[in-house]
Amino acid sequence: MNKSLSKFLQIFIPLALGVFLIWYIYGQFSPEQKVQLWEHFKNANYYVVGLAVFLSVLSHVIRAYRWGFMLEPLGYYPKLLNSFMAVSIAYLMNIFIPKSGEVSRAVVMSKYEKIPFDKGFGTIISERVVDLILLLLFTLVALLMEFDTLFNFLKEIVPVKKIGFALLGLLVLGILFILFMKYSNNPFSQKIKKLISGLKDGVMSIVTMRKKGPFIIHSLIIWALYILSFYTATQALPDTASVGFGTLMITFVVGSFTFAFTNSGFGTYPAAIMGILLVFGIPEALGTAFGWIVWTSNILAILLFGVLSLIFLPIYNRNRL
Repeated sequence: MNKSLSKFLQIFIPLALGVFLIWYIYGQFSPEQKVQLWEHFKNANYYVVGLAVFLSVLSHVIRAYRWGFMLEPLGYYPKLLNSFMAVSIAYLMNIFIPKSGEVSRAVVMSKYEKIPFDKGFGTIISERVVDLILLLLFTLVALLMEFDTLFNFLKEIVPVKKIGFALLGLLVLGILFILFMKYSNNPFSQKIKKLISGLKDGVMSIVTMRKKGPFIIHSLIIWALYILSFYTATQALPDTASVGFGTLMITFVVGSFTFAFTNSGFGTYPAAIMGILLVFGIPEALGTAFGWIVWTSNILAILLFGVLSLIFLPIYNRNRL
């Protein structure tokens, strides 16, 4: 498959999936559910939604500040505003082309802070490793908190014996994968080994960092703001304000995965939020409305700050180029 076709599919498939989910879910709603959906939109407290967005944007500021801890050992001390605008542009780019934000962020800093692309990009990948580790930790915590509910739900749709066979199958596949990676030299295994090596290098760069303590603390603050922002958003609708913390955590984690692996969760985020909330007894119309309110408000903020950053960057740096 040539690179142009591969890039096209990387953009088209997530977008097509998002459009399909929007069409399919809304098409399945009864007339009563459609009325309920719009009622939830009308009754939402958008001042609370604004506060949730503020907390999310604040996490982006902390992310920009945290970046300095990784660049300092390399001899670079970027201005916080430039770092924040680079982060904002990265989020903007991810809406249209998945995973392009990391590249655009490094390009911006190369142009306006004279940080070589390879060094800037390396630090971005390293911090993404930390984010992935924290996301997986939160996933584990969420699964442990709501294990009974999720297991009982699985039992209702899949017999216990089949669940056991599935787990056994995953274990066997895991062992086969490890053996394949150890003894194979084909191009696919080499790519995976290179990825794993890169992740290891990223983790080690953090371990050997002079300010690793502040870096870890700021990483935890970023994720605490993510969760606090999500919790605040639940208070915007009367019917989600009483959602338990365990439900909140598992819903937050599921939503985070859609943001990370698609076009910023277009179509997939509201569908995933609705689906997981349905497991915990939240009606489909309410879950869908909540998902769209959270997603739309965050995307509008990303568009606003991203576009302003594109405009303001050359103005702010006009005497430094």
